[in-house]
Amino acid sequence: MSAMSARVSVVIATKDRPDELAHVLSRLARLPEALPVVVVDDASEDRRVQAVVRASGCTYLRTEVNLGCGARNLGVRLARTPYVAFCDDDSWWAPGALDRAADHLDQHPGVALLNARILLGPDERLEPTCALMAASPLPTGASSPDPALLGFIACGAVVRRAAFLAVGGFESRFHIGGEEEPLALALAAAGWELAYLDDVVAHHHPSPNRDPARRRVTIARNELWSAWLYRDWRHASARTWELAVAARRESHARRALLEAMRGAAWVARHRRPVSPALEEQLELLGR
Repeated sequence: MSAMSARVSVVIATKDRPDELAHVLSRLARLPEALPVVVVDDASEDRRVQAVVRASGCTYLRTEVNLGCGARNLGVRLARTPYVAFCDDDSWWAPGALDRAADHLDQHPGVALLNARILLGPDERLEPTCALMAASPLPTGASSPDPALLGFIACGAVVRRAAFLAVGGFESRFHIGGEEEPLALALAAAGWELAYLDDVVAHHHPSPNRDPARRRVTIARNELWSAWLYRDWRHASARTWELAVAARRESHARRALLEAMRGAAWVARHRRPVSPALEEQLELLGR
């Protein structure tokens, strides 16, 4: 299959990880699907990132400010295929996986997003969240026989480009860490289905070049923002109380609560609670 006839493009958002990015691009270049790849350089200070992408022949775009998850939106807009698969600069897709994903999306037009089976590290252990997805208690969607979802992991996701753009893609304010939930709920609220496919495989070797303390704050803040934006007041109030209690003893919770409060005015302007039926499904998932 030529890049011109491909049904799936790969979008990678990267920042200051040229060596890891080079490894991922080499993995993608060896896939039999010959996929077009778009790399969004999210305001890297290390100029080797650009050199790595140029040497690979992939499409390159650099942002002037750090957009976090919002950088992926730029890549999706540049893509010209009906479906887009996301990679991080420490993840890649297995041979044949994206052809299988495209076949599924072709056959099930009501599905906007597929989550792959993600294998972690050199020992290829199953990502724990994927085990939960495979056992999803949600009723099977009308358009797909596979486990239904209300969430996903970005580095193992394939999206229907038109649906992704119609709901606005990722919200840049969420940056990186728990940024998936708002997009999943926006797609579900718009009537789209999300599904888990066990025979579509992605590999993730988590980078050691992370700031786990910062990520913990971001995830806690984003969980609260998601509750304020999409959940009924009962649930939103409960999540606020939980974080406030945690803030009394944990510094990351205090920072997360403060950051969440700083964004409260923005949340109030954009609040759009999900339907009662969708709220019931989230409760079924224990969320």
